[in-house]
Amino acid sequence: MHEMAITQSVVDAVGEVAAGRTVHSVTLDVGALCAVVPDAMQFCFELATEGTVAEGARLEIHVIPGAARCRSCGVTFPLPDLILLCACGSADVEVVAGQELRIRSMEVSEPCVRPADAVAIRRD
Repeated sequence: MHEMAITQSVVDAVGEVAAGRTVHSVTLDVGALCAVVPDAMQFCFELATEGTVAEGARLEIHVIPGAARCRSCGVTFPLPDLILLCACGSADVEVVAGQELRIRSMEVSEPCVRPADAVAIRRD
């Protein structure tokens, strides 16, 4: 299952950017043509975040549909799979969407810390 390796890379990147802050949610763009199963990635995310700043975080996955542009006739059309054939019969097409795999956003919180120069107030 390559989803685990991909998800671990996402969690590593999120942890690096979070720099010690608690991660509450992560939003990904996943192309429909990049051979990643969103449900498997959800499962792997829970495992990969254990013991990290993202433990317990919510993962939201936006699936980006595939699309291609025909170089012969210029039309852009939906691409449900990697069969690269335009309705005009041309196989000279360019995939323009559906191969993405990127972190769109993440929600983090600042850690609650006591200022170094805080003085305890003594009450008599």
